[in-house]
Amino acid sequence: MQNEKSTTPVSGYTMVAVCLLLLLLGTLGAAVGAKIFGLLIFLPCMLAPGFFFVNPNTSVVLVLFGSYQGTVKTNGFYWVNPFYSKKQISLRARNFDSEKIKVNDKVGNPIQIGVILVWQVRDTFKAAFDVDNYENFVRIQSDSAVRRLAGMYAYDNFEEDSEMTLRSGHDEVNQALEENLKNRLDMAGIHVIEARIGYLAYAPEIASAMLRRQQAAAVVSARFKIVEGAVSMVHMALEQLAQKQIIELDEERKAAMVSNLMVVLCADKDVSPVVNTGTLTP
Repeated sequence: MQNEKSTTPVSGYTMVAVCLLLLLLGTLGAAVGAKIFGLLIFLPCMLAPGFFFVNPNTSVVLVLFGSYQGTVKTNGFYWVNPFYSKKQISLRARNFDSEKIKVNDKVGNPIQIGVILVWQVRDTFKAAFDVDNYENFVRIQSDSAVRRLAGMYAYDNFEEDSEMTLRSGHDEVNQALEENLKNRLDMAGIHVIEARIGYLAYAPEIASAMLRRQQAAAVVSARFKIVEGAVSMVHMALEQLAQKQIIELDEERKAAMVSNLMVVLCADKDVSPVVNTGTLTP
């Protein structure tokens, strides 16, 4: 496989001076009747197609009758063989914001996902000759990489484990996406500067159900923490009463006290306290 090679053509300003000289000689030859020198007038017209500009962060790929001659990357004004074909390729960094595509995640849930890709051409030979259209190649391969990424991870994880998901593993997931795109786009001479998920959501047909599931999971998790804290507080209260010998409770009264404390501590609304002014004896 051939690789990119840089070349530096003749300065265009030098050839402009040559063309002006040929035009002057041809004009003088025609004036004095020298037909051979008069033909020099037509040479600048034949040389004119060889002039071209290279703008900053732009390259020009030169091809002569199907043979790759090199790439000009230094900006300036140049002249080459008029028979060279010249293809301009931008070296600027470009943003690609993919459309939201509908795919299934690892567990089969339909989701919508989109990617933001920052890329630029590094190897002009590969971009020009190894793929048909490198810009279209970037779009299609980005779509394919996003579909593969979605199949590797679940959108979210409702169980208490450390499995990585699309929603929670931002850095790791984006790194996996970037590595995948680098491998895919390398054959087209494309350098991936950055790749990350730009849009992520459940598909509309299951979004409401998944929202309710997330809310239920959040409520269960919150209740678990509340009960865990309430049990600790009740245990601490019983220990403090026993150590300081403030009051001596039998098992039945302990059970009643635990029940009341748990109701007070775990209730989702403010409780109305009742003051007992009597005795503890039934």
